[in-house]
This record gives sequence, C-alpha cells and structure tokens, in this order.
Amino acid sequence: MPNKEEPAVVVTGISGNLGKTIARILHRNERVIGIDRRPFPERPKDVELHQIDVRRRKAGDIFRRNPVKALVHLGIVYNPRLPEAERHAFNVVGTQQLLEYCARYDVKKVVCVSSATVYGPDPDNPNFLTEDAPLAASVRHGEIRDLVEVDMYAQSFFWRYPNIETVILRPVHIVGPTVRNTVSKYLRMERPWVLAGFDPLIQLIRQEDVARAIMLALTVGTKGIYNVTGPGEAPLSRILDILGRRPRPIPHFVAGKILQRLWEMRMTSFPPHELDHLRYLCVTDGSRIQRDLGFEPAYSLQDTVLSVDQ
Repeated sequence: MPNKEEPAVVVTGISGNLGKTIARILHRNERVIGIDRRPFPERPKDVELHQIDVRRRKAGDIFRRNPVKALVHLGIVYNPRLPEAERHAFNVVGTQQLLEYCARYDVKKVVCVSSATVYGPDPDNPNFLTEDAPLAASVRHGEIRDLVEVDMYAQSFFWRYPNIETVILRPVHIVGPTVRNTVSKYLRMERPWVLAGFDPLIQLIRQEDVARAIMLALTVGTKGIYNVTGPGEAPLSRILDILGRRPRPIPHFVAGKILQRLWEMRMTSFPPHELDHLRYLCVTDGSRIQRDLGFEPAYSLQDTVLSVDQ
C-alpha cells in the first residue's frame, strides 16, 4: 500500500463514474488524492478524498503540501441547465487554476479528459475527424462553449510548458451500467426520437475502456492529443436495434420546436441542441492512440451498446 510520503496522483471528479473506476485501478500501486464536491463513500480506504471545489484555496493547498507526480483532470461539469457564467467559472476557471498549480509545484504529468463532442456534429464534417480538426462545436452550440475553452486552454498549457507531459484525451460518447449522461439517457428510452431521413454513424465507448486509455496516458514519456474511440462505429438504427428499442421518426423541423418547448417546461432532460447528433456526423479517427500507445478497446460493439441496460 502506498505511503503518505510518496508522490501522489491527484484525480479531480473522483466521485463520478469514471473517477471511481480510475481510483479503483490506481490505488493498487499509487497514492491517490481525490478532489470532488460530491461524496465517495465506497472509495478504497487508502484513497484520500478532499470534498471541496477545485476553485477554492484548499485545492491549491493539496499541491503545496503534498508531492504530486500527476494530475488526472476529470472534474468537468456538463449541465446545460446551469447558467453559462456558473459553468464557465467551474469548468474554465477551475481548469486554469489546476493547471497553474501543476506548473507552480513541478507536477510532471497532466492528463486532461475532454470529449470528442468538442468537434461538433456538422453537415460538412468528413467521415473521420483527426485530432487536428477544428473544435467547432461552439459555433452551432453555444451551450458547450466552456467545454471547448477547457480543451483549448489545455492545448495552450501543452505548448507553454513543454517540460510537463500533457495529454489531452477526447473520448467518444461514454456509456456503461452506471453512466447517466445525455447519450445514455437517450439510449435507455423505450421509444427514442429519431429524425426522419437521418441515420448518422455513432461511436460509443465503455467507461472501463476510457479508464484504460487514461492509464496508458499516465505512462512516462507520453504526451499529445488523442481521440479515444470504441469498437468501431454503427448507424444509430443499428444501435437502437441491438437494444431492442422502437424509435419514433419525427421530421427534424418539427422535432426542434417540440423539444425546445419541452426543455423550457422542464419536461425533458434531452437538450435541444443535442438533436444535431441525431442528424450529422461527428465521427473521430482513433488511429493515433492505437499507433502511439497501443490502445485497443477491450469490449465489443455489442457489449458496449448493451452495457446501457446492464
């Protein structure tokens, strides 16, 4: 069991699904310090939890008082119902402060988990987006502007501090038995909406496979930006068929108006801007992480899709 004098791996967002998975892997060989506003009652006994906001001074004290070898930054909030200023303050300002602590206190490794959604679904997207593609999501969807800003700030940090091994991971839609994100909620619907005349390719990945990618990113010497893809891609109709769903085809020009009204009345948790994911491509190329780090998803497409209902 790691002792308290060893350099630690700090994990933000440790009480979330992915954070819990990472903590259970890391603590076997590393000293782990978690930062999250939420409790983590079932955490391993040797994992230290600081139940605080990453923007508070106490977060900086963790880096000042402990030798820290790496930061795994998962503490990004995606909640379109939060005021934009609040989302920006937590996601962007919080990330900036954490990365500045890493520079100030000589942290050697930073792994920032972004999302493939920063590219944005768009009718002009190519079939497969590489890591060099523009982060255009906020052009059509201002609701996720802060997520794009976090990714871009991490890129700026990468170039400003070449002595720090910074890795930015952009996983596709994450699913799993306990995942409660937008795509998982959509796939659990018995009669999910689909847009008549559209059947886009969709990419899914299990949270356990994302955790494996994070562990590879922590390898000494690894740095760069990586798309993290699952076991291939499939048309939305195929994914719904695997789950045994009975979709409702709705014309897109009607769906947008109806969903916007339902959203305003708080009768749905599906944000209206997410409809573009049911129309347009946002499919990424995962060959770089496969080539550089040897990453391969452990779960098949069928296992990944069916994990939604487990």
